[in-house]
Amino acid sequence: MPVSRLKHCLDGHNVKYVTIKHSPAYTAQEIAESAHIRGQELAKTVMVKIDGRMAMAVVPASQKVNLNLLKQAAGASKAELAREDEFKDKFPECELGAMPPFGNLYGMEVFAAETLAADEEIAFNAGSHTELIRMPYKDFERLVEPRIIKLSSPG
Repeated sequence: MPVSRLKHCLDGHNVKYVTIKHSPAYTAQEIAESAHIRGQELAKTVMVKIDGRMAMAVVPASQKVNLNLLKQAAGASKAELAREDEFKDKFPECELGAMPPFGNLYGMEVFAAETLAADEEIAFNAGSHTELIRMPYKDFERLVEPRIIKLSSPG
C-alpha cells in the first residue's frame, strides 16, 4: 500500500493510479527491471540541496541529475547532492531511498526533468522498495507543480 500521505493526496484529487508490486529492488534500474518498466518511464527521486535548501530532483531512472543545469535553472550559487543523514528524518513513513517525488507533501520544491513530460504516464517509488505507483503524468504535474527544466544527462 502506498504511503498514506501520498494515497490520501491521490484519492483526494480523484487521480486514477495503479500500484505495482515487485520483488525488493534498490537501484532505479533494478526497480525498472523488476517491475517490467523501461528505465525511461520510471522516475527516480534524487535529494539535492540548493543553496542549502533541501529539494527533490526527479529524473528518468536511466539518467543522472546534472547539478550544473539544476544550479543554473534554480538561479542558485550552489547545487549539490544531499547526504542520507540530511534527509532521512524528513520522510518518516518511507523507506530510505524510496521517497515518492511529491515534494509538496513534505514542504520541498520539486525540479522535474523535461524528458519526463514527454511520456503520458509516470511511475515512481511509493515509499517502499517493493511498490511503485503509475499514474498520468499530467496529474503528477497538476498536483506537484514541479519546475520543469533541462535537468539530466544520460546515465
